[in-house]
Amino acid sequence: MAALNARPEQAERELETRKGPLGPRDLREIETQDQSTLQALPDYQMLRNRGREIRHQLNSLYQKELELDEKYYLKALKLPNWTHPDVPVGDESQARVVEVVGEKPAFDFKVKGHLEIGEDLDIVRQRRLSHISGHRSYYLRGAGAMLQHALVQFTVSKLVKQGFIPMAVPDLLRGAVFEGCGMQPNAVPSPVYNIDPSRFEDLCLAGTSEVGIAGYFMDHAVNLEDMPVRTVCSSTCYRTETDTGKEPWGLYRVHQFTKVEMFGVTAAESGEESTALLEEFLALQKEIFSELGLHYKVLDMPTQELGLPAYRKYDIEAWMPGRGKYGEISSTSNCTDYQSRRLNIMYYDRTGQLRYAHTVNGTACAIPRVLIALLESNQLQDGSVRVPAILQPFLGVETIVKPSYAPLKYIGPNQPKRR
Repeated sequence: MAALNARPEQAERELETRKGPLGPRDLREIETQDQSTLQALPDYQMLRNRGREIRHQLNSLYQKELELDEKYYLKALKLPNWTHPDVPVGDESQARVVEVVGEKPAFDFKVKGHLEIGEDLDIVRQRRLSHISGHRSYYLRGAGAMLQHALVQFTVSKLVKQGFIPMAVPDLLRGAVFEGCGMQPNAVPSPVYNIDPSRFEDLCLAGTSEVGIAGYFMDHAVNLEDMPVRTVCSSTCYRTETDTGKEPWGLYRVHQFTKVEMFGVTAAESGEESTALLEEFLALQKEIFSELGLHYKVLDMPTQELGLPAYRKYDIEAWMPGRGKYGEISSTSNCTDYQSRRLNIMYYDRTGQLRYAHTVNGTACAIPRVLIALLESNQLQDGSVRVPAILQPFLGVETIVKPSYAPLKYIGPNQPKRR
């Protein structure tokens, strides 16, 4: 019983050793006797009883090991990354403004919100969808859909020219990949859509292509001379948006949207490689939003806004005139080796040894929120919207005006009563 009183892993090792193969003398004795004679031998019965006892003790320890592993693994999943020493301490009110770019657009007329602009131009629809796709969903039509395609094409082509490798990823991924990225798909309430486990076991819809890209590198090693590896991906993102009281209407908080994501895998030879890539991602974000003509500010986010994986994170908030305030349109994070240790993402160093890589991610263009800023900042008094010069080649027009066709007329239930 002494083994059972030891620590579980120590007791397990001791019992596994005692359970090992029989010695040569025991084997010779067993091989030279028939079954009836063996049953009568005291040593044989003693060995069988000892083996049975060890097996029962091991089964008990295996169960205890599983319980302890589950208990402490779930706690370990909640441990955050280290924090950069220059990160502000506190909640979002402590975010440090690093830079303000551009000027707020001026208007000599009453500005509209993006939803009103989009409905008047028949390019955005969010009403009358409860029986079709539910709350926080939307349609883009005509120039609205063209704007989405233009933003994706502009962003992806720009990043490919900068050496990014384009990628298409699965939307459905295993829970372990989410956990490895520092997300908690089984939290209550969960920010992640879980697929019905009775039909598809352990599959979740990704809220960002960061998860899919990280999964691509999971259990793989990169050569040092190929680093940093820069990846760009446009994907559909799915988010539960459990805080239902925030932004109930409009495109700011929706359940499904398109986003272009940047993801980088760096070496950790000096420890500064991922810091340099973070600054590179931030510079690219600023280029994208400046070329789109947006007024925005860059924030160094405080400790309570980093989430679990980020060592340091920058947010960019654009001015949205119709909302009358700034709104987050992107973030970029240095996760150092937090994700790579969980996902086993490694690289070969100069000596050929395997080491954990660092990962960096950043939003290049979250379509709905950029649409908000573009529509509200470029609205004209007659209800039309000026197209940023950088996007005009993709749309083929300088201004978005009302289409020549008539908007659809609603004939379904719950119509207002006519007098």
